[in-house]
Amino acid sequence: MESNAAAEIRATPIPVPRPRLTVVIPAYNEEPNLRRGALGKVAEYLAQQPYAHEILVVDDGSEDDTAAQAERAMRQCSQLRVIRNPHRGKAYAVATGLLQAAGDIALFTDMDQATPISEAERLLPWFDQGYDVVIGSRGTVRRHAPLWRRFMSRAQIALRNAILGFREITDTQCGFKAFRREVAKDILDHLQVYRPHSDHRAHGPTVTSGFDVEMLFVAKKLGYRVKEVAVEWDYQRTRRVNLLRDSARGLLDLVRIRIADLRGLYASAGQARAGASERASAR
Repeated sequence: MESNAAAEIRATPIPVPRPRLTVVIPAYNEEPNLRRGALGKVAEYLAQQPYAHEILVVDDGSEDDTAAQAERAMRQCSQLRVIRNPHRGKAYAVATGLLQAAGDIALFTDMDQATPISEAERLLPWFDQGYDVVIGSRGTVRRHAPLWRRFMSRAQIALRNAILGFREITDTQCGFKAFRREVAKDILDHLQVYRPHSDHRAHGPTVTSGFDVEMLFVAKKLGYRVKEVAVEWDYQRTRRVNLLRDSARGLLDLVRIRIADLRGLYASAGQARAGASERASAR
């Protein structure tokens, strides 16, 4: 007969370690990249690393077989989870993944892997140096990108500097950014233009460059330490970027961020955080 002590030991669940890294991949009509094995390559690389991890694919209401294909991949990868969202745009998909991340560090990347997941190894060590946000950067170079795409990037940098005076970071738009989990949630909680709980519905492909700018702008306002790190990036042809439409949307986002800043909304958020930190220190 089994002793009570033995039964108690057998019944005790084995603790599951918290993942060191959560990789968030927003996905809208990504069936071609999935068929090319992009998700499998991410999973294969992470499986070879010494740290625990999870992969969150956030489907942004795709009109093709993206969600179903990603869910089929779950059979081969126990660390993979698929979240189905209504179509609200890339920013909302990224925010959903960051808010549901279990890892100490949450990194978002694109399904096309223009910046390969292996570049995470350039970002992760900086968290041990005390940084709260570490972002991949292409500098001002857009390798293999067409002339119009390079012009669009340069124009966005110039407008951002002129409207926001935000010169601390060269490349705000590289889709390869990592955050301490609680820092990401704090930043998202203080967004004014791209509030993660908005019920706004998107129509068709969306390129929300203002989301990345606002997240980094708020990170600075809240006093978090941000590190920009050079990463490999190669242009991936896509039909989602529309020069006129996305340039106009990006400009409007910058103006909206500036208006929110002039109204003191970001400053009040930073003051509230500073006050909370002081109260915690006084205890």
